[in-house]
Amino acid sequence: MFSTSLTTNDLLFMLQGAWVTLKLTAAAMLIGTLAGVVFGLLRAAMPYATLPLSWALDVFRSVPLLIQFVLFNSLKSLVGLNWSAFTVGCVVLGVYAAAFCTEIVRGGVLAVPPALRRASRSLGMSYWQDLRYIVLPVATRVAFPGWLNLVLSVMKDTALVMWIGIIELLRASQTIVTRIQEPLLVLCIAGLIYYLMSLVVARLGARLERRWQEHD
Repeated sequence: MFSTSLTTNDLLFMLQGAWVTLKLTAAAMLIGTLAGVVFGLLRAAMPYATLPLSWALDVFRSVPLLIQFVLFNSLKSLVGLNWSAFTVGCVVLGVYAAAFCTEIVRGGVLAVPPALRRASRSLGMSYWQDLRYIVLPVATRVAFPGWLNLVLSVMKDTALVMWIGIIELLRASQTIVTRIQEPLLVLCIAGLIYYLMSLVVARLGARLERRWQEHD
């Protein structure tokens, strides 16, 4: 007969950790998307002038995220920033997301056919009108699948914030495992929660894509 020491309070503790995971993901993607859109447009419009920016973003894409967390958390103490661990997690994840989102946006902008842009300018549109009404709508549809994959990736990467003391889903699960010594059950439940959160995000993204297609 199956028996377990897992309690309802343990499940609630894991759900609280899942809520922290969602908040970290939302904050990181807000930072990453806003910065990524600005940087991506600059990279597409001025590829040579923004090479230093590209090199800087390459560093954040290349260095493992765990190292970034540890280094930034140490740097925060050295320079005297009175930031909470949650703020550090949001900033590091946000910069990391921005590094990838920049390339997603740049690829979306470059995917807009040059002939389409020339046609809009020949109709008397200004640069900003062309950007707003032609480039951004087309680029958004092209870039959206890549952006959605980035959201799912960042959601999983939030597990690394446990190394700077944040109790998110994985850290909460490990705390329970330490107490009841049932890693298989607890980690299976944690994996199920991750799956359900990712499934909701993916379904919402798919629904938004269908609406775009219906309006074509």
